[in-house]
This record gives sequence, structure tokens and C-alpha cells, in this order.
Amino acid sequence: MPKITFLPGRITQIVEEGSDILEAAKLAGMSVEAPCGGRGICGKCLVKIESGKVDFDNSGIIPEGIIEDGYVLICRSKATSEDTEIQILSSLDDEAGSFSDAKEDIFNIDKTLLPIDADFMPLVNKLFLKVSQPEAGDGLSDLDRLRKAIDFKKEIDISVGALRKLPEMLREHGGDITITYHSKCDSVKIIDVESSDTSSENYGVAIDIGTTTVAVQLVNLVSGHIIASKTDYNQQIECGLDVISRINYATKPSNLEELRQKVLLTINKSIAELSEGAGITHILNASIAGNTTMVHLLLGIAPEHIRLEPYTPAVYNVPNLSASEIGISIFADSECFIAPSVGSYVGGDITSGLLCTNIPNQTEQISLLIDIGTNGELILGNADFMIGCACSAGPAFEGGGIQYGMRASHGAIERVEVDPVNASATVYTIGNDVPKGICGSGMISLIAELFSKGWIDAAGKLDRTRKSPNIEVVGRVARYKFFPDSNSEMYIDETDIDNIIRAKAAIFSACRIMLQKVHMDFDSLSKVYIAGGFGRYIDIDNAVTIGLLPKLPKDRFVFIGNSSIIGAYMTLISQKHREKEIEISKTITYIDLSTELEYMDQYMAALFIPHTDVELFKDM
Repeated sequence: MPKITFLPGRITQIVEEGSDILEAAKLAGMSVEAPCGGRGICGKCLVKIESGKVDFDNSGIIPEGIIEDGYVLICRSKATSEDTEIQILSSLDDEAGSFSDAKEDIFNIDKTLLPIDADFMPLVNKLFLKVSQPEAGDGLSDLDRLRKAIDFKKEIDISVGALRKLPEMLREHGGDITITYHSKCDSVKIIDVESSDTSSENYGVAIDIGTTTVAVQLVNLVSGHIIASKTDYNQQIECGLDVISRINYATKPSNLEELRQKVLLTINKSIAELSEGAGITHILNASIAGNTTMVHLLLGIAPEHIRLEPYTPAVYNVPNLSASEIGISIFADSECFIAPSVGSYVGGDITSGLLCTNIPNQTEQISLLIDIGTNGELILGNADFMIGCACSAGPAFEGGGIQYGMRASHGAIERVEVDPVNASATVYTIGNDVPKGICGSGMISLIAELFSKGWIDAAGKLDRTRKSPNIEVVGRVARYKFFPDSNSEMYIDETDIDNIIRAKAAIFSACRIMLQKVHMDFDSLSKVYIAGGFGRYIDIDNAVTIGLLPKLPKDRFVFIGNSSIIGAYMTLISQKHREKEIEISKTITYIDLSTELEYMDQYMAALFIPHTDVELFKDM
């Protein structure tokens, strides 16, 4: 059987002839980005054959000249009878560690919305007790004496693990013990016992499972302080960049389990790094937020019916599950809270995000929440009513489908200034690093600049009639080169621009449909909350210029960052906020845009810069 050697690490994998090279890379433990789920349409899994050969089925995205130089897409390649060396060119690890600190997002939230000390009540709590020592003839077991020491007017149960430890713990310090328990309406279950007073050592993790990234916060549940946080790529990206790709990938039971293990690997790796860094070994609580598909994949539930009519998920409101049932590496018997969903494509990340807004609290004014990502999700309303929908914005804002696109991490071009005379570019990158690519906010900035300076038209076509060293035509497509006088080939072309226009059209048209449902216009909105990591870098003027956001006074826009992780933080430490989120989920009316005939008309009208109806973007 042929041997595949993956470079630069020289990791080898023996495979059978005809085996998928992408599967061989996974078996070898390689992290290869294949955002389109192996369909050969994104070009992100480009590799180079250094020696030997593979059977490559070109989907047409790779030019023949590049193939002749040894480049292929790993997702479209199969092993031949020859031993082969393959150079991996793309990896999720390339940008690891370059995300903004998720701790920062809490500063974007109105302080009055955050839990106060009186609200602190996690799912799992600790209590220090003094238990009497056994006496001859008292007829009491160790568990009987423990129950007598607890002043709860509830039935008290105990796990077998805690019961096994109880005799030794009761006698180690003369009856001074700390119990770890979770409380139901009419019962308490003790899940751990420790000798001495450890009641101040209660820690938990807030987890946001995004389609692209997973954010984890380590929290002191006594003080409510966020100790540390980490954001990393969701390893499921290797199996598809968007939820539909992953739903399709998950149709095989083995693939469904692979997706479950990949997201657990991402979560547990972050938990391990955070707890090790803080010197904490005993994490007792977890609160998890994610869209409907991500929750299904986390739990190993087949998500196929989410995309099939009548679009019915297996579950909206997941009951509390133990960490061991889910597979999260915290104390095994701890209960975990999972944010409730409201529709196939409006999930717990949005109900968590609503906790970070005043939408559920205000009665007179009406506001809009937009979570901009691969799956654009929207909520419109106030305390009296809320309606929600989701639109497929695609991966463009996250860098997917863009030739030199990347996520908003260090080295990404986040802002561009274009010279009106010769179209030359001045670029600004996240972290002031050397430019590696361009992220969504950078694309919006560039397109807005090119449009306002007259270098592209309303259809997103570059001006071929004016001379500029930055603009070149290759076949039927024109491209804009960032650094024409250097060795850099970095550019965006008209196909990239079209992808951004389609993404912004999906979101803006969804907003208009929602407003039509309640017979409102944009100018009636009190606030527009912008959520998602992408929103951290977006410029309002540029977003309005290209038609992504409506023309409103700037003070009506509120950036709330990754509101999903902050909502998870709130529900981690507060019973009040857990109950509120569940109530919020029950009051939202979900609108399925696929059944809205008007949506496609609105979408087509928005496929121009800024829109076919330019009156929408004139000063109020």
C-alpha cells in the first residue's frame, strides 16, 4: 500500500490505493482547511505534490498551469500506487492565537444588563458544613448525619461518586466538609464532597460555539470575574465552512461523530489551556451558547431535518445535561446549561445575545439586533413582541470565498484608503502586522472607497477605462492589486466583490422583510445592535455606503461584539438570567425566509451598491 508523507512535519500515513487524501490527512492528525466540505469550490485546501503523484479530479477552480507545477486540491485527490510527499499549505493553526481577547466584549455591554452580586446563582454550588462525628448507638449513618447538617427544606440525594468519598472526607478534619451540589425545585443532589472549607473555589466556563470560532471564558463564580478567555477556530471548519456544508457532511453516522469530536476537541483544548494557565483543576459549571446546528452537532444529534421541509430540529430547549454526557472536560457530574433555540437557523447564540441588549426590556421603542456572520441572524421587537429570522450571508465576511480573504485576526487588512486620482491603496491591518490578507471589514472599507472614488460602479465592476497600476484585467475579470509595485500578488477581483455584495444583500433584504412584517421603516428604529466578532472592526459609514446597514444617525448603532459569549457568561453565574433567556426564547416568533415570496425580490433589489432604491440611503 502507498505511503503518504505530509510536510513540513513529515507525518506519514499508510493508505490503500484510491483512498481520499483529505481523509488520510485527518487520520494523520493534520489540520487542513477545507471550508466547502470537499466539493472543490473554495480553493482553500491547496497543497503541493513534492514527489510521487495523486489522482486529481479538477473541479475547474485550479488553472492548468498551477496543476502542472504540482498544485492540487487535497479534497479532490486520491492516492495512487506510488508513495507521495505532500506539502500542506493551509492550516487552521496558521492564525491560531491571533484572535482578540473575548474578555474585551463585556465592556461593550450596558452595565445595567449584567448580573449583580445578588443574582449570582450558578447551576452547581458549594456549601461548607460542620457534620457531627459518629457516636455509639446513635443509629445514624454518615449520610444521615450529613443530611441533618444541611438546612435545606428539600429532598437530598447524593451521587455514587460523592458517597464513595464521604466516609473519609467526614473524618479527615473532624466533620468539616464542603459539599458540591446542584438544586432542583424540590430536591438537592450532592455530587462531590471535600474535606475542609473549599466553598470559595467555584469556577465555571462560558462557551460560545460559533460556526467559525469557539470562544471560552474561565469565570470565578464567587466573584463573577472573568479570569481568562480564549478564542480558537472550530475544528469542524475542516468539514465545511457553513452550517449547510456541515449538515450535508453529517449525513453519515461516522461523519456526525467526527464533527462532534472536532468541536469537543476545540472546547476541551481551550478549557485545558485556560485552567492550566490559572492553576485551576476543578471546574464545576458550564453554560453553552450556539446556533441550532452547532448544538445538534455538539450532542451528536443528526441535524439533517434542519434543512429539510418543514425544517424541524430535534430539539429547541435542551434539558440540562451532565458534562460527561456531553463530553466536556469539567467535573463529570456537573450540569451544563445550553441556551435555547427558537428556529432552525435562529439559535441559542441569538437568545444569549438578546440578554446583551435592551430589546426584551423596552416597551415603547423598537430595536433591531443583527448578528453578522456566515449565518446572518436578526431579531426585531421589544418587550411586547419579537420576531426573528436568519439569512445565508455566506462565508465572505469571514474571508471565505475571497481569493486573499481571511478572518479578522492579526495581519488582516481591516481598512483601506483609495486615492481618487490613481486608485493607489493605503492599508491598515489588525495589530499593525504585515498584511496577510483581507478580512470582511477590510473588504467593506475597500469597496466603499472604490465606489465613492468612482473606481467601481453600482454593479461592482471595476472601471477599465481609467488608467491605474492597481487595476488589471485577466480574461473577462478585472482585479484590484493592493501592492502593484511589490512582489505581492495580493488582490481582490470582481468575483470577490460580487460575493460581498451578495452577502450584504442577504442581510439588508432580511432587515426589510422583518420591518415590513410590522409595517415599519428603518427610521422608526430606536437602536440597531450589531453583534459578532466581525462587527468589532466595521465602520458604519462604509457599511452604509455599500448598502449593508441602513442610513441612520450614528448614535442609533450599538456594537456589542461577541454577545453570544457574554450571554453565556450571564447565564453561567445567574439563575435569573437563565430563566430570562428561556422566557425570551418562548416569546420570539420565527420567520422562515424560504417561505417568504417577497424576500427574493428584496434580495435582487439589494444586489447593487448601495441599492436599486438609492432613496433608502439619502440623509434623513
